[in-house]
Amino acid sequence: MDYSFLDFLTLLGAVGLFLYGMTLMSEGLQKAAGNGLRNILGAMTRNRFTGAITGFSITALIQSSSASTVMVVSFVSAGLMTLAQSVAVIMGANVGTTATTWIITLFGFKVDIAAFAFPLIAFSLPLLFSSKSRRKSIGEVILGFAVLFIGLNMIEDSVPDLKSSPEIFGFLQHYADMGFGSVLLFMLIGIIVTMVIQSSSAAIAIVLIMCTKGWVTFDLACSLILGSNIGTTITPIIASLGANLAAKRAALCHLMFNLLGTIWALALFYPFTNLTVWVTEACGQGDPCALYSYTGNDAATIAQMSVSASFGLSIFHTIFNAINLSIMIWLTELYVKIVERIMPSKHKGDEEFQLTYISSGRVAASELNIAQAEKEISVYAERVQRMVDMAKELVHTKEKSEDFTKLFSRLEKYEDISDRMEIEIANYLNRCAEGRLSSESKHRIASLLRIVSEIESIADSCFSVAKALMRKQQSDVKFTEIVYKNIDAMFVYVEEAMKNMLVVLADLENAREADIILSYNKEREINNMRNQLRNGNIENINNKVYEYQAGIYYMDIVGDLEKTGDYIVNVVDAVKEQVKKQKV
Repeated sequence: MDYSFLDFLTLLGAVGLFLYGMTLMSEGLQKAAGNGLRNILGAMTRNRFTGAITGFSITALIQSSSASTVMVVSFVSAGLMTLAQSVAVIMGANVGTTATTWIITLFGFKVDIAAFAFPLIAFSLPLLFSSKSRRKSIGEVILGFAVLFIGLNMIEDSVPDLKSSPEIFGFLQHYADMGFGSVLLFMLIGIIVTMVIQSSSAAIAIVLIMCTKGWVTFDLACSLILGSNIGTTITPIIASLGANLAAKRAALCHLMFNLLGTIWALALFYPFTNLTVWVTEACGQGDPCALYSYTGNDAATIAQMSVSASFGLSIFHTIFNAINLSIMIWLTELYVKIVERIMPSKHKGDEEFQLTYISSGRVAASELNIAQAEKEISVYAERVQRMVDMAKELVHTKEKSEDFTKLFSRLEKYEDISDRMEIEIANYLNRCAEGRLSSESKHRIASLLRIVSEIESIADSCFSVAKALMRKQQSDVKFTEIVYKNIDAMFVYVEEAMKNMLVVLADLENAREADIILSYNKEREINNMRNQLRNGNIENINNKVYEYQAGIYYMDIVGDLEKTGDYIVNVVDAVKEQVKKQKV
């Protein structure tokens, strides 16, 4: 036996290279598609059938069911997709992952990948150094494709030859002759391996090589694939751990779908594998089971049997997922009911001041998860709007009363929550920015960070109004009816501007020009009102309508409300800049 520890490390490195190539290709495709990928996923999930087609298409495109299911979990968390829609997309994604298996089977075992892998890398280099983000992304896709198959080729070269050194994997023989127990054991191995490397595509690639090298029988290779089908659910589960209830439900739906599919496949395991063998032979690819028992040394025969084994496993994987989809797609509503029963929602009051759409957990597919931040920012603005209403109510609340104290404390609590929300949303955006982003998405994040900061300033201004009223109360100063009337008029303008800002934030990417122009007009009205009230204040003080100190507190409140208008228009201005960059 001449298989050394260094050879084993080389094998691990080859697996790492394969995974890196897959990640590079997947992220490059996501960046190249940009918002288009998210818009497709959002638009094509109106019913279970288009949702399944969308899940299949996107997974086949980005070559990662883990990435697409994590994406789905994120969208459910962001409220961009219902739980029922997510189930259909996840089902389609499971079929889409078979595309990777077929690519490996058709190219990895039939074509000398080294003959064109390095030319592909050479072709990708000019694109990688291009000044245009889209070309860079396309270059990453090509480079990832080449690296993926170089890694696959190295895995093939790095695994030991069982025919020449049977003692290396002789221990497998002890566990391969236990009948159905072996099937269950190897399925467990498939689960563990896939959970560790967090890629069912990489796990299946390893299974293909194991089978084509004659390490395991075709039946046991099929059981490994069933295991990888369950193991791949770990990635969306991890992604949902720090997310909201909707995301956890979507991840649980994915786990249930894969578990139930594996259970029926195990119940009919031997008839199912016999069907796969028959289909493979009917397609003219030979018997996929023949390689394991072949004892000859003819290279051409071994090569043909290896192709038969890889075809057989690809057919097994495809038929398994296709049958799963055709049966389970009719049960999406049942899945949703079961999951909602397992994970019931808490009282709404319990989560009133928690982030709704984003979490402090793992951020995956950052190119697409920016949508979650946009939804959260809209909720953030709605909560700050309540502070405007509370500040107006506080103006007319009886001084030195229990109601005044409670309302002031409530405003103070909201202001504290606003500070925490700003930090959490900003941290989330910064984590997104650490991912591989297109230039368009970088601009989006910069605009969103500015919006978050301005919204927090609105909250500060509202609390400043409350503090001015508290100082007025402590100084025992009284306002006249004309002061109250003017403050109410100022609040009306601010409330109108705030409502219009919420309309703009409700759909950031498609903000209407009319709403943006209206915001600028509202801000001018607030400024004009402030100027009128300031001039009128000087006259009223001179005419002894009210005392000088009352005029100071009055103008403090008016000034805070005018600043609120400035912050509101700054938010709209940031949205306008983002829309302008998207159209360029």
